Amino acid sequence: MPEPRIEVSPEQIARVVARFYERIRAHPGLGPVFAAHVDDWPAHEARIAAFWESAILGRPGYRGSPVKLHRDARDVRPGMFAPWLALFDMTLREELPPETAAAWSALAHRIGRTLRAGVTERETLPGGIPKLF
Repeated sequence: MPEPRIEVSPEQIARVVARFYERIRAHPGLGPVFAAHVDDWPAHEARIAAFWESAILGRPGYRGSPVKLHRDARDVRPGMFAPWLALFDMTLREELPPETAAAWSALAHRIGRTLRAGVTERETLPGGIPKLF
């Protein structure tokens, strides 16, 4: 198994994911969007923890296409990523040592830009023209 690029354990990943989704469920703007798609929170959190274990620790186990999933949801909007990442950053700062939180945050923001771009593609016509309906 490759060396972790960020010094974090699977237990820390699971704790961050669980705390983050507590915040998501309570958020007035993001909570309803997630609730429309997630009917089994423990399974969702396990899937997201597997995603982070794959991205950070190089562990196998996550299968899926986050960009396709978020694009296909049809109710994820580009403006949702800033509060989503702010909640994630807050969780990282509270749960992890500063250098670990900063490194994971940088990775999350890179992934967030990719997801946002994938959602934005759905919201535009060829040539970047906004889709108004």
